[in-house]
Parts: sequence; structure tokens; C-alpha cells
Amino acid sequence: MLKGADLLAKVKEMGDASKSDLVRSCGYVSTKKDGNERLNFTAFYEALLDAKGINLGDGVGKAATKAGRKLGYTAKVQFNGNLLVGKAYTAMLGLEPGDEFEIKLGRKAIRLVPVGGSDDDE
Repeated sequence: MLKGADLLAKVKEMGDASKSDLVRSCGYVSTKKDGNERLNFTAFYEALLDAKGINLGDGVGKAATKAGRKLGYTAKVQFNGNLLVGKAYTAMLGLEPGDEFEIKLGRKAIRLVPVGGSDDDE
């Protein structure tokens, strides 16, 4: 799959080609289970926007914000006593399902320390 300057050059070179031909020639094609070709238009357009310097969000941006929504950095204890840290926050830290933490209790504070990490890492 072409990216960056190579992608822009190929699109310019192809001129008035159909969208399908453009996506195919830039390598945004996969094969379905039945053996048929699948054109990955979304990935193509995202790469094209990225090549033009328009960032609609990478892994952090997509999870961290929605249109018009800002993170408040506050949490509330739920009715069942659980304290939820949302997906946006875990994405900002690059956390994955299965990551483990030690819970350190301080004076009216909770600190999550990655298992095997040191307490002073930030």
C-alpha cells in the first residue's frame, strides 16, 4: 500500500482514472474468504488525507475525543461501587486488554502502577 509522497504521486499520475482503479493501483486491496477482491476505500482515503497533512486522528485521537467532546479528567464512583476509567484514557496511555497494575492506596488517592514498573514512572 502506497503512503505519503508515493501515494500522492500515483494519484496525480493516474489523473482521471476511476476511484476503484485508483484504490486498486495504490495497493488498497485485500482478498475475501471467498477469493473475491475487496477494495479498501476507507484505508485509501485515510492514507490520502494523511499524505496531504490532514490528520483525522491516529489511535489516540480517535479514542480520546469525539466531535465536540473534551476529556474532563474526572471520574465518578458508580452506583455499584466501581470506579471506571474510560477507553479514551487507556488509549492515551497505550494500554491494552490484559495489562496488569498494582493498586497503591494513598491518602484519598489511588495510584495504578504497572506490574513490574516503578512507582515514580509517569
